Amino acid sequence: MIDTYGFRLAVSIGAVLMGIFGLLRGFAGTSYSLVLWSTVGIAVAQPFLLNAWTKVPANWFAIEERATAVGLVTLSNLVGTALGLVLTQFSQRPFPFQQFSSSMAGLQLSRQYCSSSLPERPRPPRPVPRKRSPRADAGWAQTCAHRKTVPALFICLVYWAGDFNGVTTWVENIIRPRGFTPTDAGTLGALMLVGGILGAVIIPPFSDKQRRRQPYILLGLVLAIPGLVGLAFAMSSWLLFVSAFAMGFFLVSTSPIGMQYAAEVTHPTPEGTSNGLIQLFGQASVVFVYIMEALKTSNGSFTPALLLAIGLLVVSALIVTQMKDPQATLH
Repeated sequence: MIDTYGFRLAVSIGAVLMGIFGLLRGFAGTSYSLVLWSTVGIAVAQPFLLNAWTKVPANWFAIEERATAVGLVTLSNLVGTALGLVLTQFSQRPFPFQQFSSSMAGLQLSRQYCSSSLPERPRPPRPVPRKRSPRADAGWAQTCAHRKTVPALFICLVYWAGDFNGVTTWVENIIRPRGFTPTDAGTLGALMLVGGILGAVIIPPFSDKQRRRQPYILLGLVLAIPGLVGLAFAMSSWLLFVSAFAMGFFLVSTSPIGMQYAAEVTHPTPEGTSNGLIQLFGQASVVFVYIMEALKTSNGSFTPALLLAIGLLVVSALIVTQMKDPQATLH
């Protein structure tokens, strides 16, 4: 839909769905069924929004600016996550949760108004010719078959996202056996998020300036490994917090660059298709969260799971060394 009918329609549909089901979820009260189906509706809305991450920069920005633009989108997503974590604390005080959820739904509807006011295809400095994809299955096949590095990139993405999601999900259980408190876990999670926000806006401009993607993806993975090692074994608070920040900074920085790399290496496959596959594999990484719990030892230690996570980052780095930057055919 994004590639055939444009991002404005798709994003508008996603924002409206999220607003409607957000309202329903806020007023669900004690009805578990309504809460469940409202949550499903919000999840259905998600791809309409996330899959446009590289489509908008491709239409609005020159090639040497697009990784930075995707980084800013990533920044917005992380800031939204942070606001959600902070604002939901009001639900534990004398503040109606229904009112909060309704307010968030109102923001979604206002975002729909903003998205509907955007021109579909402005005149970028150097427009890029691209093919439309009237059939989703044909677009997916074209993306997967276009370059042999694309499936490898998707596999690596499962590893990266799995490591990040797994650590953020089990952060308190990971550090508790070493004597750290829930407050330490909250600080650690915040530092990972702040590191990710900074990494998403600081690293991609360097990639754009040099028109290189692969070296910066590799750099982010390699430098994220010591941070994950620190999270697994650090016994002091300062080392634990530095490790959390470093992992968030370098691992998240690979996300916008990887998205832009996929868009470039699969050209002329439309960006909505390539980004859709990236988001699909990113969502599949949630399996690793359950794998980490399954690997937990009898005394509650997550060390085996963290060693696996470290190994996956090492494997990802080795795979990325075999990738090549796309030829400079885009403008």
